[in-house]
Amino acid sequence: MFNTFIDNIINVSKGTTNLSEETKKKLQAIEKPVHIQVFVTLTCPYCPIAAGLAHKFAIESDKVRADVIEVGEFPHLGQKYSVMGVPKIVINERMELVGAVPESQFVEHVVQAQKTPSIYM
Repeated sequence: MFNTFIDNIINVSKGTTNLSEETKKKLQAIEKPVHIQVFVTLTCPYCPIAAGLAHKFAIESDKVRADVIEVGEFPHLGQKYSVMGVPKIVINERMELVGAVPESQFVEHVVQAQKTPSIYM
């Protein structure tokens, strides 16, 4: 997990990521705010991938905000969002994904979610 955060810091400093060009185009086309929450644990081998993708999406689009939440540190949020498995991705308070999700599938959910913005934004 620590290496993912270092990679994210490097990506932010460069202002770009290694996402596919197709994903970048989809993210640049987003017009409404999207909030991604990725629930993780420190022992999950798949969580760094989901967390890294969420952060990369936020780097590539000013409309995307990404938070990574360690469930052990914030159990009240884990309870609020009924986290039973990780990584759990919540997009705009309305769409949920559990498990490892490929970049292409993840970005499609983000694009779809911006069409129905969160009531909390």
